[in-house]
Amino acid sequence: MTILNIIEAIDRWGMKEPNRPVYIETNRTYTYGELKQDSDAIAGYLQKNIGRGRPVVVYGELEFEMLACFLGASKAGHAYIPIEAHTPKERVEMILEVAEPAMIFAVKDWPEIETDAEIISIDKLNNICAELETVGSLEPVVGPETYYIIFTSGTTGVPKGVQISHNNLLSFVNWELTDFGITEGMRFLSQAPYSFDLSVMDLYPALTSGGSLTPMTKEVINDFKQLFTLLPTLAIEVWVSTPSFMDICLMEPTFDGEHVDSLKVFLFCGEELPKATAQKLVDRFPQARIFNTYGPTEATVAISGVEVTQALLDEYSRVPIGRVKKDTTVYIMTNDQEVSTGEVGEIVIAGPSVSKGYLHNPEKTAAAFFEYNGQPAYRTGDAGKLVDGMLLYDGRIDFQVKLHGYRIELEDIDHHLAGVSYVKQAAVVPKYQNHKVQQLVAFVVANPHDFEKEFKLTKAIKEELSLSVMDYMIPQKFIYVEQLPLTANGKIDRKGLMNEVNAT
Repeated sequence: MTILNIIEAIDRWGMKEPNRPVYIETNRTYTYGELKQDSDAIAGYLQKNIGRGRPVVVYGELEFEMLACFLGASKAGHAYIPIEAHTPKERVEMILEVAEPAMIFAVKDWPEIETDAEIISIDKLNNICAELETVGSLEPVVGPETYYIIFTSGTTGVPKGVQISHNNLLSFVNWELTDFGITEGMRFLSQAPYSFDLSVMDLYPALTSGGSLTPMTKEVINDFKQLFTLLPTLAIEVWVSTPSFMDICLMEPTFDGEHVDSLKVFLFCGEELPKATAQKLVDRFPQARIFNTYGPTEATVAISGVEVTQALLDEYSRVPIGRVKKDTTVYIMTNDQEVSTGEVGEIVIAGPSVSKGYLHNPEKTAAAFFEYNGQPAYRTGDAGKLVDGMLLYDGRIDFQVKLHGYRIELEDIDHHLAGVSYVKQAAVVPKYQNHKVQQLVAFVVANPHDFEKEFKLTKAIKEELSLSVMDYMIPQKFIYVEQLPLTANGKIDRKGLMNEVNAT
């Protein structure tokens, strides 16, 4: 069945089977009926209080109320912007400056950040949902309108807001529901923060197909003992995560098809799937279907996928990123010219899931997005090649990297490091292991300081840096130098530093 309207597809379950479970927490199960009722109430409140069109922020973690706010915003004709509650204050401020939201739903306590937007606390949100005000005729977000905006890392330190439309989302959701063995009513793991577009891989395919989401909180993820205790008890059928998170879970010997026999489908995205991880999964879950997928936020989650089997692993030295979905075309280009079949070049994506660009950022939009053969196209900055219709990944072209599934622009960290009081100059490079980023290494020219030991200086730098960047952007290793090497053009020789770090 092809989904034509995201909201109608989700609401249909709320009307037809209001008691069907939609969100399964440890001590509470929410239903589709509750989701429809609450999102309708939120939509009614938005309709009465702010003009259509301006985005709204939804601030929190993995709470049911986040879903109700997303759908309520969409129903009232507003794009929503998810912001995770652990986000540094400075980053939140920059997002607000770019987005200019009309309203903020604070599912978690809102930090002390000044804004013109009306802030709806969780208590007020509960009252809005309880009052059930009558809703006028709603005009939900449809077609090319912006459905959601996800902010990614930006080279100048200013986050970029990727605008995803209803049409973009339909292209992705219909593909996932067609090509990956998803059937009606399946139970999905919800582990990725909503501010990370990997979450869209479980959220909308689950909700449009009458499935349910089981959230896994940060507290559990960060405590291995809790995590390994929880894994065998999870009654989920569809696993969605980055390969890095799976590597952690595979440390638990009983995480296998015998002990977690409900698992039927694994979906990986967000970063490269290492061959060793794929092999362990094939060995441990022989009855499940395992898929590797690929795609940037700018092309709506993913645009290619392949089922990982023993035969595939025997054939390829590096796990392929799959066959491109039917409505999309991938071109391999160098300087915007297509290269010959089998040659390595930049992966350029064209098709209906490509974003219209970055919010209020025409310069960055023009640099990354263009029209090609009559379709919207996006330059990914990823190197790859097409061989017999199979897309093979060949690493990053520029200095953008993936670490634990998060896309990080190295210049972004440089920018914030340079603002730390102890730092005169800095350059961050990735250290690789088996083609995968294992850690970030910072080369730092320090300002004069009073620390007797380098580790104390490092601790102070990390503490100050944590005020402005996400924790996954903080380098794990610091190397102190008198000066950074330069290229003949007078630029910092980042490639030279990368070679130094990866030579050992």
